[in-house]
Amino acid sequence: VGLVVLGSALALSLLVVGAGCCAFSAPRYSGPRSDHFDGTRFWNQGQVEEHGTRDFWKWYLNRQQGAWREWTEAPPGPPPPRRVRAGALRVTFVNHATLLIQLDGVNVLTDPTWSERASPVSFAGPKRVRPPGIRFEDLPPVDAVLVSHNHYDHCDVPTLRRLAGAFRPSIFAGLGNAVFLERKGIGRARDLDWWQSVDLPNGVRLTSVPVQHFSGRGLCDRNGTLWSGYVLEGRAGPVFFAGDTGWGPHFEQVRARFGPVALALLPIGAFRPEWFMGPVHVSPDEAVKAHRALEAGQSVAMHFGTFPLADDGQDEPVEKLREALRRHGVSDSAFRVLEFGEGLDVAP
Repeated sequence: VGLVVLGSALALSLLVVGAGCCAFSAPRYSGPRSDHFDGTRFWNQGQVEEHGTRDFWKWYLNRQQGAWREWTEAPPGPPPPRRVRAGALRVTFVNHATLLIQLDGVNVLTDPTWSERASPVSFAGPKRVRPPGIRFEDLPPVDAVLVSHNHYDHCDVPTLRRLAGAFRPSIFAGLGNAVFLERKGIGRARDLDWWQSVDLPNGVRLTSVPVQHFSGRGLCDRNGTLWSGYVLEGRAGPVFFAGDTGWGPHFEQVRARFGPVALALLPIGAFRPEWFMGPVHVSPDEAVKAHRALEAGQSVAMHFGTFPLADDGQDEPVEKLREALRRHGVSDSAFRVLEFGEGLDVAP
């Protein structure tokens, strides 16, 4: 599928013809085989439909895109606190899948993107429609960065370079991504396999967990590196960051292993057309199902309203989420839609 790569396929195809079929591709992971790696490619759990080039062009040439505003100027939110106390949990929505998680005095940033485009080039590809909700200059010290996978809207190299220069955080990503980041001049990156854990400061524990998606930055590296969600365990309870994911068994697996989730950060956008996007992006209705499967005390929506990636309109994911919440009997306060730049203190 390659939503971001293929979303600008017409422009990129011209570049690829001139530069070779592997233009922009990341190096593939090399390591031992496992139940989700065959020595060359990574796989999702279970039988997940893989949409190929023919399905992509079927979608792309028959798109019925919802409405997006060209630009919405909005002031940034207030600077987040520098740290939160032990036992406290706070999340700030920046944009897309970029959220600042603050727990037990540790600051964690997810899939950070402050760039103007989610693209390998500066002149084509999905362009942001509003500024980030928090100015980069207003970030508190960042201790750790979580990269869910290597698509351009989640692994933004210019932003990662800025973070590395400003804070020297530890960067965690799925198997194979550390080599790519190091080649881009981004140090302190570490690969994690599914269910692998590491200790962060102040007793916080980070675990990479399965999600249902795919990877690739070009035409020759599809599924060559691993995609992941993450669980942060702190005093306030587990925090689940889904990254990008379709509906699958991983939600119940996370609940079984970590118990009821204190905070779930769940994607709601880039879900139309569902016949094409469904295997890799949950719909708003499925996001509510995930909230319930995780037995989340608090969920927060993400992956919407920043880059036009699929056929859902700019406001549609939030509208459909609120309809789904009513349909499933879940309150708006239990599954929050934060404003860009808004922070939320989560009760234990």
